[in-house]
Amino acid sequence: MMDFTKAIHEYLEDEMNTLRALDVESLNQALNLLMEAFENGNTVYVFGNGGSAATASHFQNDFNKGVSEHTAKKFNFLCLNDNVATVMAVANDIGYDEIFRFQLRGHLKPGDLILAISGSGNSKNVLNAVEYAKEQGSQVIGLTGFRGGKLKELADISLHAPVESMQITEDIHLIFNHLMMRTLSRALS
Repeated sequence: MMDFTKAIHEYLEDEMNTLRALDVESLNQALNLLMEAFENGNTVYVFGNGGSAATASHFQNDFNKGVSEHTAKKFNFLCLNDNVATVMAVANDIGYDEIFRFQLRGHLKPGDLILAISGSGNSKNVLNAVEYAKEQGSQVIGLTGFRGGKLKELADISLHAPVESMQITEDIHLIFNHLMMRTLSRALS
């Protein structure tokens, strides 16, 4: 039998150190933008690749059902990853770099909010959609890790996990989701 105790402790220590380094004021600002979108009935478009796609789906679930279950007014999150047929058609016919921007074109309305997730901060399809959204006047909350990449620079509010690990970055992004979900659930109850 192998002893993984040391590796477990190292991972947990990296996670805790990253949590301690988070920018709480940025989280507060993001919560206020989400609350503004909620109050104004705007759509929050959320998207990412790989594990970040799963996180984007998780955000949609937690806000559309979790936060909204016991409120008269509902959050309107739309995960651009979840329509697989559209994603695949755009990727095949136009290009993978366009899968998110294409879906925003003709749908993005004034006041709609973008929640873009990229561990590296450099995913071209995420950046293309963010650049388009900013051209349309939308505000962007960017979730990143590592050094933050270009997304950290483009985002109006950066929720950055300052760690050189994709696994811990993705853990922190889910913590952002659950922290914001619980905070807004309590504020709206």
